[in-house]
Amino acid sequence: MAEAADLVRAAQRGDAFALGELMELLLPYVGRICGPIALQDGPDAVQEAMIRILRGIRGLHDPLALYGWARVIAVREAVRVARQRSGVPAGPLDDLSAAGDPQLGVDIADTLSRLTPEHRAVLVLRDIEGLAEEQVSQILAVPAGTVRSRLFRARTSFRKAWTHD
Repeated sequence: MAEAADLVRAAQRGDAFALGELMELLLPYVGRICGPIALQDGPDAVQEAMIRILRGIRGLHDPLALYGWARVIAVREAVRVARQRSGVPAGPLDDLSAAGDPQLGVDIADTLSRLTPEHRAVLVLRDIEGLAEEQVSQILAVPAGTVRSRLFRARTSFRKAWTHD
């Protein structure tokens, strides 16, 4: 983490090399967040999130908060992109493969693709990223009660879609 904070500070001072290193460091992390939420539009969401991160890095007050700050941007961009393109059929999520069982990963991705972007976001943040409801509430800028209800509906929808195939 200290290395990332050092890169942030250097990038904030205008060091283009440090900024490039920082972008390379963040790209897989942002991709892991955007992919399950934006589905086939994940690469577009990643690109949008990385642009926002690049443009906003000078405004990051606490370099040690880099990953949390990037997570907020990634989730919001993924939800925004997914909403914009919600009429487009969803494709499989390559990153969600179970250990040694690629078909299970495809099945999980297919089931997730049937959920709304908001439900995918709450599932990714709670069940994949392991964040607390309050943290999810802050990231998504919705009340904690909304997080709980979305999470309940998302899990119910996921189970229903999973068991009826």
